[in-house]
Amino acid sequence: MSYVEINNIYKSYGKDQVLDNVSFEIESGECFGLIGPNGAGKSTLIDIITGLTQYNSGDISVDGHVVPQDVVKVREQIGLVPQEIALMQELNATSNLEYFGGLYGLSGHLLKERINEALEVVGLTEHTKKAVKTFSGGMQRRLNIAAAILHRPKFLILDEPTVGVDPQSRNKIFEFIQYMNQEYGTTVLYTSHYMEEVEALCERLFILDNGQQIGYGTQAEIKQLVQDTVKWFIDVEQAPLDLEEKLTTRLSGVQQVVSENNSFHLIVDPVEFNTKELMTLINEENIELTTLNKEALSLEEAFLQLTGKTLRD
Repeated sequence: MSYVEINNIYKSYGKDQVLDNVSFEIESGECFGLIGPNGAGKSTLIDIITGLTQYNSGDISVDGHVVPQDVVKVREQIGLVPQEIALMQELNATSNLEYFGGLYGLSGHLLKERINEALEVVGLTEHTKKAVKTFSGGMQRRLNIAAAILHRPKFLILDEPTVGVDPQSRNKIFEFIQYMNQEYGTTVLYTSHYMEEVEALCERLFILDNGQQIGYGTQAEIKQLVQDTVKWFIDVEQAPLDLEEKLTTRLSGVQQVVSENNSFHLIVDPVEFNTKELMTLINEENIELTTLNKEALSLEEAFLQLTGKTLRD
């Protein structure tokens, strides 16, 4: 049995369908990615897993405990880091964590020990007595995370934890996730708008769009879903101003062109695309070609092909 099992979850608000028969599993100790554009249904699914929202049909279990019947036992295992900052701005970092620790039933020496550990893990040990309202956005997000790990949860859910943070805080959050996963074997469900984060942290992922499964599996398996699409990388000495337009309109099978200065990425259908057409165009325009390489699609490009959207749409 997998640690988290989600089977055919359907959720609607009246006639508005939010989740349509969503199914996936998360193994114990795994860092699993849940990705999708805005409005895909990610936050609703998280609310369902944590028992905050009821679903219409399907089954969910966490470590063998069924949601919502065993929701109290499920919540004992979960540390939830929401998108919103859930901190008391007038209090300092330590006082905030004392409050949240009390909610978890921690007190005395154990609470103090856990607070010190959490602050060290998120890199805030030098700011314990400062009011939260004086913290940067990134520091507040790190404290938000510290509040969620005081009880050493077996299952950590992070919903867009790096939105609006500075690079230093982002790196600290990365280090923290890897620490919890490796040190305590914490199972992690990670949602993000940044594909490079998911690529770095999660070997397996689930792509959700308009409440439906678009892709599920390892990074390699996701890319395999768009194996009929390839990318060509072109470098030229001096590109005419209208070269991007001509690459798009005059070549068969070109689905997308991304250009930067004299470099061009072509996403193409390999059946329709013909390199002879490309070379004819290059010669007709008297363009000096310096690089022509065929490349595998990145995870971000695979996502774009599967959903028709960028991750930040």
